[in-house]
Amino acid sequence: MTTTTSPAPREADKPARSRSPFGRGRKPDDGPRAKFSQLLPFLLEHKKVLGVVIVLSIIGAAASLAQPLLVSQVITVVQQNEPLGMLVWALVALVVASGIISGFQHYLLQRTGTSVVLSARQQLVRRMLRLPISEFDTRRTGDLVSRVGSDSTLLYAVITQGLVDAIGGSLVFIGALVAMLIIDPVLLGLTVLVIAISVVTVVLISGRIRTASRKQQEKVGDLAAAVERSISAIRTVRASNATEREIAAVEKDAQGAWEQGVKVAKISALVVPISGIALQVSLLVVLGVGGFRVASGAITIASLVSFILFLFMMIMPLGQAFGALNSVNQALGALGRIREIIDLPVEGQDDRALAALAAPGSASPNAPAIEFVDVHFAYDEEAKPGDSSSQDSVAEEVETGVLHGVSFAAGRGKRTAIVGPSGAGKSTILALIERFYDPTSGAVRFGGVDVRQLDRTELRAQIGYVEQDAPVLAGSIRQNLLLASPEATDEECIAVLHAVNLGEVLSRSPEGLSAAVGEDGVMLSGGERQRLAIARALLSAPPVLLLDESTSSLDGLNEQMLRGAIDAVAENRSLIVIAHRLSTVVDSDQIVVVDHGRVVGVGTHSELVASTPLYRDLAKHQLLV
Repeated sequence: MTTTTSPAPREADKPARSRSPFGRGRKPDDGPRAKFSQLLPFLLEHKKVLGVVIVLSIIGAAASLAQPLLVSQVITVVQQNEPLGMLVWALVALVVASGIISGFQHYLLQRTGTSVVLSARQQLVRRMLRLPISEFDTRRTGDLVSRVGSDSTLLYAVITQGLVDAIGGSLVFIGALVAMLIIDPVLLGLTVLVIAISVVTVVLISGRIRTASRKQQEKVGDLAAAVERSISAIRTVRASNATEREIAAVEKDAQGAWEQGVKVAKISALVVPISGIALQVSLLVVLGVGGFRVASGAITIASLVSFILFLFMMIMPLGQAFGALNSVNQALGALGRIREIIDLPVEGQDDRALAALAAPGSASPNAPAIEFVDVHFAYDEEAKPGDSSSQDSVAEEVETGVLHGVSFAAGRGKRTAIVGPSGAGKSTILALIERFYDPTSGAVRFGGVDVRQLDRTELRAQIGYVEQDAPVLAGSIRQNLLLASPEATDEECIAVLHAVNLGEVLSRSPEGLSAAVGEDGVMLSGGERQRLAIARALLSAPPVLLLDESTSSLDGLNEQMLRGAIDAVAENRSLIVIAHRLSTVVDSDQIVVVDHGRVVGVGTHSELVASTPLYRDLAKHQLLV
């Protein structure tokens, strides 16, 4: 379905279009593949440690290359019936030194690999938590979590399973190649021919590994999203007798991840034996041709033994190089998914340009607390946040936009109520005040200033916002209360809990404020979650309070007590309240009636009953007239 916008908005007023939160979650197509150059910044953050590792690799390579030369010397000395002297001890020293260097190098690589993963995860988390709200509207939570978890872990293999090892291995390879050239160019030529064939084969296969690895990580993301979906709604699943169906759905995604993993394994399995085959064929060629050359007197037995040892030394790093290529290609597949998030623009990235183009205005003590001036707004895709109980009205608004020329003013220190049927655009109005989205055209003003000219952090510090579903974070009661007021004392927390009639939760557990609320506040009732969310907003005591259906889950007694608490804390503060129950807002200073994204009436309860048919009908249905 195509979303249309309001007629002829000023080009300067057009922000980046927003996406609908009703989307099932965007499943990215096979996105752009990451390049090796995009992996380098993660590695260069640890360039000092990697430099030490490379130096150790050079020393280790030199120690390894010296061993065949000493072996050759030992064989020659034995053939000549001369004493070995210090040769044996020198050989033992080289072997021990190589082992020590290898162990220390292994530790540094493991540590660096873990640090690279940490760096990637930190970048991802910093970017994710700063993304525009519209990105979370369309992306699946489980898939985002998978990128932080399993995708970033693949970067570990780049360090620990080949890349730096391959650097040291390449030195051994080159050194062995030079030594073999000096010993017998003929044998070397035959060996290089076999190796060249194996290298070309690996290069041809490696591109398929990267593509398959990215698809595998996407399948793992699908699985994580499916598990997160089922667990987060486990009570609904059980109550609907849908447990087996959900298990089947999750198992299907698990099967898909397994099948893609098998594809990666099949492709990788083609790479693994190549180095073994190259070694075996090369060894057979060297033994056959080398034996003939020893018999003909072209080379000595000692030279042939040294050549074979160098052959093993050359094939070993070749296998490391193949493994590194495999690991890098898998990591680049995952890095593509990581970069997809890191490269997204963050919220507020274009604020400076928007501020310059925003409607002019200046702060004034006489200006309304909040003012909407001919505001139009439309989402990019299917629907809008909140007001979600009527899917029919959502679908209808998609075709014509969400808000259409909305204008009203909420006075300072006054209570403004916004009412209307489901899907009318009420929650969208609050989302625009919070700058979760920006208007398609028109202006939202805070104290007379276009909100696009204000820093988002400073703006939100002036606003307390209680969402429609009153989310509670996993953790303790204290952690939930301190989310917006980190400096509040325990005494202030306890006082605000009593103010919203939530003091009883403190007596349920000896832990008091430290008592856990469970995942999504599952240890609390719906009304208690709502009151806790309101307490969180009241604790910060902002000059403007936005309450979206803040009493919908409360019984009559608690609603009355909460209204009293809000009245007390709202003195000299501006309130904008969305409500379906008109009984909770009939005494508001001003009521704004919204229908299909348009303001159809503004006034007091008695004025609207007389002037606005929609409000009169709503009041009649709730027995208020």
